[in-house]
Amino acid sequence: MELLEAIQTRHSVRAFKSTPVPDDVIHQILKAASNSPSYMNTQPWEVAVVTGAKREELSRQLYELASSGVEPHPDIPLPRGWPPGLAQRAKSHNMKRLQLLGIRPDDEPKKRELLLANFKFYGAPCVLFLFMDKTLGPWSILDMGIFTQSILLAAHAVGLGACPQATLTWYPDTVRKFLGIPESKLLVLGISIGYPDREAKINTYRSEKVNPSNFVRWYA
Repeated sequence: MELLEAIQTRHSVRAFKSTPVPDDVIHQILKAASNSPSYMNTQPWEVAVVTGAKREELSRQLYELASSGVEPHPDIPLPRGWPPGLAQRAKSHNMKRLQLLGIRPDDEPKKRELLLANFKFYGAPCVLFLFMDKTLGPWSILDMGIFTQSILLAAHAVGLGACPQATLTWYPDTVRKFLGIPESKLLVLGISIGYPDREAKINTYRSEKVNPSNFVRWYA
């Protein structure tokens, strides 16, 4: 797949087939992503690949916490609000997804069900948890974002789908304990990955992107 095509056609997948992803394919993706640039070549990323029985049990634990209403406590604080323009984009994005799925804005049980699907990894057979050392700062967070995009594009290029999920960072202590990750490691992101279920309605959704004319200024 040509690079610009991959960037322009990649989208977040929220329904997967149960077909396992071969280990060598995940390795291929991570090998490609390891070439991502980072500040001073520090390469702060650490990745836990979770599949099989471990995936099932971790999903069960996270789902139980979320469905029981346990307050999220992510290592990276969730946004408290957005500037007006960004808030409107987020609202429009959520409303369009609900409309596609036939869910009314006031149907709280259905909206709750949609949220909880995160903790089932949308049915993906593999989930990646991205960590970095807690002593690191904002520049390393930027590096982690670059690394994430490399994973998403590499997965798309080999015919897989992926979904970056901040929701999977809600209960970092549970994830660290279950995976045997030291407390000194900060949970940055979870990424569900697998073969897309192309028949699922949710996978027909495409988020609206802002035209560059709205965010670029030219100087000459």
